[in-house]
Amino acid sequence: MEKKDQEFMQMAIDLSVQNVSESIGGPFGEVVVKNGKLIAKSANKVTLTNDPTAHAEVSAIRLACTELNTFDLSGCVIYTSCEPCPMCLGAIYWAKIDTIYYANTKADAENIGFSDKFIYKELDKKMENRSLPVIQLMRDEALAAFKLWETSPMRIEY
Repeated sequence: MEKKDQEFMQMAIDLSVQNVSESIGGPFGEVVVKNGKLIAKSANKVTLTNDPTAHAEVSAIRLACTELNTFDLSGCVIYTSCEPCPMCLGAIYWAKIDTIYYANTKADAENIGFSDKFIYKELDKKMENRSLPVIQLMRDEALAAFKLWETSPMRIEY
């Protein structure tokens, strides 16, 4: 590990500690870096914003996309104070981030009450066996948008 990696990870850890110390939110922080330069940073903002998707990773990705004026964060690296949850991991993949560095593990998070096990278990189940009802409606009507997308001259692949 290079000195710069340690500096960026320390920045993510400091954000997580500050977030708890200042009673802002959960103990999670993240920074997004490109070409060795800090692009964005954020701590968890779930309770601050009443937004269950405002995890540190998602919040920092949103800021990085705004800063770089793109939805494609290829070439970026994230440093996160904790192993990403399923939602954040999905966002990291969708953003096309190159590398994840993390400090705390999901087991560490579970030990303080942040468990993602139920989500992983639910994803392994057939939709009809999940605890949250998932019901398909009006597929034929919804396919109209997909058909338009296939031939749209405004289509941007992502």
